[in-house]
Amino acid sequence: MALSEKLAQKFGILIFTGVPAIMGGGIVYGLTHSFVPVIVYEALLYLGVLAFCLKKK
Repeated sequence: MALSEKLAQKFGILIFTGVPAIMGGGIVYGLTHSFVPVIVYEALLYLGVLAFCLKKK
């Protein structure tokens, strides 16, 4: 895989995780009015993305 393809993949993953983190974090906070569930939600989201990124092809 070329460098430009790796860079494009990294940016895609950043967008793929950034949008749900921002939107979902706001929704979770709006429903619970507490930051603890937001932190748990985002930790689970990033653990899922980390597992996706480290998955063997």
